[in-house]
Amino acid sequence: MNTAVDQHFLDAASSRHLDWLESEAIHIMREVAAECSNPALLFSGGKDSVVLLRIAEKAFRPGKFPFPLVHIDTGHNFEEVIQFRDKRVAELGERLIVGSVEDSIRKGTVRLRNPQTDSRNAAQAVTLLETIAEHQFDACIGGARRDEEKARAKERIFSFRDEFGQWNPKAQRPELWDLYNTRVHKGENMRVFPISNWTELDVWQYIAREKLELPSIYFAHQRQVIPRNGLLVPLTDLTPARDGEQVETQTVRFRTVGDISCTCPVSSDAGTVAAIIAETAVTQITERGATRMDDQTSEASMEKRKKEGYF
Repeated sequence: MNTAVDQHFLDAASSRHLDWLESEAIHIMREVAAECSNPALLFSGGKDSVVLLRIAEKAFRPGKFPFPLVHIDTGHNFEEVIQFRDKRVAELGERLIVGSVEDSIRKGTVRLRNPQTDSRNAAQAVTLLETIAEHQFDACIGGARRDEEKARAKERIFSFRDEFGQWNPKAQRPELWDLYNTRVHKGENMRVFPISNWTELDVWQYIAREKLELPSIYFAHQRQVIPRNGLLVPLTDLTPARDGEQVETQTVRFRTVGDISCTCPVSSDAGTVAAIIAETAVTQITERGATRMDDQTSEASMEKRKKEGYF
């Protein structure tokens, strides 16, 4: 058996697979622009939204994007990610709208027992709905994927939300032959997922092919962490060690980025995209299962948040 020839065919098959996924995502992105009157693209600085930006570039450049970028900022984000977000937006020359959970707390629409330390992850739903209402968006494009979590596996690519911003998995529209029903009444909106059919491995292979830049915390680095309930909790002012817990310095990376209060790194020495691809190819735990404290409360926690308006 010729190993070099075998690898050539594997690489060619992988390239064709990525071409197909990219083509589908571009089609969906253009469908949003054509059918929706006031869409927006959610951009957090995370790897999935970085991929969405590249899809948007391929769909609409050399023109400007036909929608603004939107980030729902909890105020408890990793600084490396926020710096990367602002840098990437400046490079693209696009408009960024920031919805602030902190502003929602000040208005009283979000109430937390301790606004300084409590997780703000679930509270994003309120701020997102307020941002949608303020700017009258009828569609929000996001980077959620079906392989991430059980509730997201139930999503359509065009996910209908009612006038209260809520999601009912039993009231979604059929998408036979990739035909999408985008009609909404005033106050209703769509959440659209162009990379819904991608896997975590697809995302990393696309990042490698397109040579996309990412926040540094996606790659292996030294960090103080607290082993807790099978996770590695980052040691921060928001996530201090509890009585009896031991702080360790480990080589870790983040598979996903989000609110500091609920996002954990994983033990890894993968410092390059190629090393991450090799690691991702053999992992048996989903990225949210391995890194998100808020998804450990119950198997239905994500579905409950989505029904309340979470992305």
